[in-house]
Amino acid sequence: MTDELFKDDAYVSEFEAEITSVDGDYVTLGGTAFYPGGGGQVCDTGIIGGVKVIEVKEADGEIVHKVPGHRFSVGDRIWCSVDWDRRYDLMKGHTAEHLLFNSLHRQDPELNIVKIFISPESKYVIVDRDIGWDKISAAVRFANKVILENHSVRRSVMSKDDPDISKIRVKLDRIEEDEISVVEIEDVDLAACCGIHVMETEEIGAIFVSKKTSAGKDGVEIHFEIGEKAVDESMSLATSCLSIIDGLGSKPSDIERTISNMKHELESCKRMLKESTVSMIRTLKPVNVGGVDVYAGIFHTSDRSVLTDAAEKYKEDGAVATFIGVGDNLTVLLASEDKRVDCKKLISETLSEFGGRGGGKPDFAQGGVADTAMKERILESLMKGIERSL
Repeated sequence: MTDELFKDDAYVSEFEAEITSVDGDYVTLGGTAFYPGGGGQVCDTGIIGGVKVIEVKEADGEIVHKVPGHRFSVGDRIWCSVDWDRRYDLMKGHTAEHLLFNSLHRQDPELNIVKIFISPESKYVIVDRDIGWDKISAAVRFANKVILENHSVRRSVMSKDDPDISKIRVKLDRIEEDEISVVEIEDVDLAACCGIHVMETEEIGAIFVSKKTSAGKDGVEIHFEIGEKAVDESMSLATSCLSIIDGLGSKPSDIERTISNMKHELESCKRMLKESTVSMIRTLKPVNVGGVDVYAGIFHTSDRSVLTDAAEKYKEDGAVATFIGVGDNLTVLLASEDKRVDCKKLISETLSEFGGRGGGKPDFAQGGVADTAMKERILESLMKGIERSL
């Protein structure tokens, strides 16, 4: 059984150890300060005997270190070094996660933690429901207050049968051992955790929530930064926001109302454009080709649904319809109940001539072209194809 030095002192980064087993790239030590990962925190990396350690993990009750290219033998005594800057960042990040979730939970007591992830590149906590930015802001303020007050962080061990277990944030069904590792942030948080942490909250430096994204069925990912990265990210975001506010001719105190008004105006414009497009389509005059009415037109809209609904309606009435919507690119539709017009074939062949792509079914097909200047030529080409078919 490997002696887990990191449990006694998470700040140990250099140590001497004996090789107890070798299996290809993997070696086991009598004692190790390399953390194998757990509790959402990734493993340590570093150097063993002058050779890089790229992975550390638990296997069959032992902690094994992946050291590609080593030439160690059982019994060798070697000097080991954990990548301290990386380790310390992970320690601070993991402690920050405890503090952040506690702060979020104070804002929304119904909030539950689903998963966490702590690595040098990314730090986030997944919670089971969305939480507003007003509450996130209040939580971050509280967390940074705790950091400034420099609360102590302590690790202890508790039995599952301990009557105080109810005071701890823990999921007992996930713990197989009889004893539970508990991390306490003085006067703030008590949580079961097997990860490694700093000794004082002041070491975290600062916390800043940089974004939240969907985690699918799991809930919401809340991403955060710590220390200098937290300060840099908050300053960068503040600068961007102030620049946008200036560009909109607004003030920080008015920006929410300004954006709300802009969104309302945009929705109003979209609704008016949709109504106008529908009206224009309804007043189209068909061209009779071989006894079949053909409706064709170009419309300045990126609302594909308006064009699709109209094309389907004309198709049901026994006509052929081909519409082009002009937005950032061209949306091209072709619908026909008449089997002589193979919509899929015609639209694919036509759009390929203009650098576009199309597909669908014989009675309805659609596609796109990037160059909006081609709209008239594309419609003309489609009309010629329809005429040949009928």
